[in-house]
Amino acid sequence: MTTQSQGAAASSVEPNNQKLKTRHITMMGLGSAVGAGLFLGVGVGIQASGTSVLLAYAIAGLLVAVIMFMLGELASARPSLGSFSTYAGQAFGNWARFTNGWMYWFMLIMVMGTEITGAAAIISGWFGVDPWIPALIAVTFFAVVNFAAVRGFGEFEFWFAIIKVAVIVAFLVLGTLLAIGLWPNTDTANLSNFTDNFLPNGVPGFAAGLLAVAFAFGGIELVTIAAAESEDPSHNVATAVRAIIFRIIIFYIGSVLLIALLLPFSQIQNADVAAQSPFTQVLGLANVPGAVGFMEAIIAIALLSAFNAQIYATSRLVYDMAEDGNAPGFFLKKNHSGAPINAVILSMIFAFASVGLQYWNPEGLLAFLFNAVGGCLLVIWIFITAAYIKLHPELIRNGETSVMRVSGFPVVPILVLVGLGVLIVLMLFDESARGQIFAVAILTAVLAVLAFAFGGKGSGKRHERELNASS
Repeated sequence: MTTQSQGAAASSVEPNNQKLKTRHITMMGLGSAVGAGLFLGVGVGIQASGTSVLLAYAIAGLLVAVIMFMLGELASARPSLGSFSTYAGQAFGNWARFTNGWMYWFMLIMVMGTEITGAAAIISGWFGVDPWIPALIAVTFFAVVNFAAVRGFGEFEFWFAIIKVAVIVAFLVLGTLLAIGLWPNTDTANLSNFTDNFLPNGVPGFAAGLLAVAFAFGGIELVTIAAAESEDPSHNVATAVRAIIFRIIIFYIGSVLLIALLLPFSQIQNADVAAQSPFTQVLGLANVPGAVGFMEAIIAIALLSAFNAQIYATSRLVYDMAEDGNAPGFFLKKNHSGAPINAVILSMIFAFASVGLQYWNPEGLLAFLFNAVGGCLLVIWIFITAAYIKLHPELIRNGETSVMRVSGFPVVPILVLVGLGVLIVLMLFDESARGQIFAVAILTAVLAVLAFAFGGKGSGKRHERELNASS
């Protein structure tokens, strides 16, 4: 299979003047990994492992960076809306394609329900209305956005992401001025905040902190799905992955460093509301007026942006899987703008169902589902790495390698698998995380059985179609 024929097939959803540009893909990737988890949840890792959490972020960031570079190499050589699920299928057969695709869909659907619930709770407080009202308005609005041509979606998500990135950059500048005592009426940061709390809970605390931050960078893989609908998939995915990875690592490590320097250890906690966020507390040190309201707005934007991007990712994934017979052909229908309309509707329906499930909250079911979500990303990362080990030599033999290459094959991907194995071991020994392993193991087994029972022909069917089209 040639790179050219695959690129053509992957990019056929939209006419060229409606496809995504590099800036769209780059900002979508940045925005998907910089969300409410950073603004609200950053305190979890700091509480567990103290300031050594910076080392945990560096380790996790390096691990995810290598995984993304491996995925980027595959995506730039063989662009596909199915991304990692397609490559899993090419490497291990259709059961892996089916399992990865529907696992990612399930994970994002459950997360979408959480995102829209959180955003609606914030917005409803502003206007004194029931949360279902802003939730309905938001879902309707984003459905319209995703029914439009992909360029319109990309432009909308670009500006959403710009806001979040601008806030992080401004925070880094403000925090630095506070730390070195150049902000009005402030002194240089007390280094004891950092040095006295490096390992407050010892090695077990560091392990817990590593688990707390290990999945912070999840969501970046969306760029390899979006790249398939861009003007130059091979070039764009390589450019976007390079730009995204290191900027995100800087954003996370820079923010955590400043928070650890500026705030007493006892004040840093997991935040349920914007007022408790470490970001809000740092803004308070600088006497920024309206800090709580400002952070509420940013968190709401972060949640809505993630929801919008996840509608895109899930709908494109279902559309792509339908082409291989791994989803009903009903989902191949597109509207006049080229959007997979039935696949978008499916995402909206199940997003609402996820919200309803949280209100219903049947005993044990919701905990099981969210535990499964917690482990899904780990399974997907393992498949990406294993597929890379299998497919990289094939790309070399076929002359399909692109401008993006990962050095150190096969040692580097094997080390990544070892690192992921260490995370699994840590989760097994962590009572709060152990349930994720068991839940996702059950989900993986169920999906694999369904793949053999109902799955299509996978990448082989598409391979034959593309060969016929190119001949």
